[in-house]
Amino acid sequence: MMKRVVAALLCLSLSLTPALAAPAGPGELPVGSAVLMEKETGTILYEQNAHAKLEPASVTKVMTMLLVLEAIDGGVLTWEQPISVSAHAVSMGGSQIWLKENEQMTVRDMFKAVAVVSANDCAVALAEAVAGSEEAFVQRMNERAGELGMADTTFLNATGLPAPGHVTSAYDIALMSRQLVLYHPEIREFTTIWMDSLRNGAFQLSNTNKLIRFYDGATGLKTGYTSSAHYCLSATAERDGMELIAVTMNSPTSPQRFEAAKALLNFGFANYALVNVYPSQAIPPVNVELGEYETVQPLLEGSAKVLLEKAQAARVETALELSPTVQAPVEQGQILGHMRVSVDNVTVAEVPLVADRAVDKLTVGGIFKRLVRPLFLAP
Repeated sequence: MMKRVVAALLCLSLSLTPALAAPAGPGELPVGSAVLMEKETGTILYEQNAHAKLEPASVTKVMTMLLVLEAIDGGVLTWEQPISVSAHAVSMGGSQIWLKENEQMTVRDMFKAVAVVSANDCAVALAEAVAGSEEAFVQRMNERAGELGMADTTFLNATGLPAPGHVTSAYDIALMSRQLVLYHPEIREFTTIWMDSLRNGAFQLSNTNKLIRFYDGATGLKTGYTSSAHYCLSATAERDGMELIAVTMNSPTSPQRFEAAKALLNFGFANYALVNVYPSQAIPPVNVELGEYETVQPLLEGSAKVLLEKAQAARVETALELSPTVQAPVEQGQILGHMRVSVDNVTVAEVPLVADRAVDKLTVGGIFKRLVRPLFLAP
């Protein structure tokens, strides 16, 4: 949990870029709602009815996949662990790979089936493996949604199959999609598959996300359809080191959802760039009062990437804002100041400058030694 909080705070510190004067968007799209988000900073580049509460269909499985990957990270599951399929998982309708009760399949193969062909039976089997039951897993889905700030969302199942009150928004889908692709880059191993197979080649898989084959730089992520939700999509693509998340919901036809996502992605790639920024001068050390070391060296926290309009990228300036002194004790990673990033004298980001090491407070004996040391060094 602490890791998630720290990561969220870091992203927040780099995300003042929404102050950008937005270029004209792609225009009204033939969808119920839409959002375009930049992955690294979480900046919204375009929105249309972003908070409308709509049925997400199988785009729900973005959260399902996120929780499975977090369970793997936490040691609850392993990729090669076999899962025995329950009668409940087998009972799912819609997209599936026709699992049989008590059939065993590895986490990896089930996850692949979810990512590539949106298999409902595999999604439920994985949910049961993570939490013991689909109901308990759904509770965790809603808890995680709350942690991510998904205020428009209520999950009632792990699949997105129709259920009254199972709703989310394009904005919330972008939030959970960002969490998935930013902190679990291994998802690409599955979401970039165009065609594959399971059961030793006996069951063929073909990706439901046609952008994987037909859009330059496509990296995923998840499609969805029911007769009530219509056609939904969360699509990710990367060019020149910048990854974008395009969400469309309630599209009348499948081609329209893909065309709308392409319009969003094209708009983002044409108008924005993720720029690495660096200090314009050497970062000076900071004096430590009553510390076992007299100074500590500030470092940029993480990679300093700022989202800018492409026309602004050549006009970036940086300035250091550092405390001249800090009192011991100092923790490694403690914020000592910021690097302010500006374009045309307008601040677009503040990157934390943090201590490169811990500095303990001097003991009484240490203070005495520091006081008398000059006496022995005098000529």
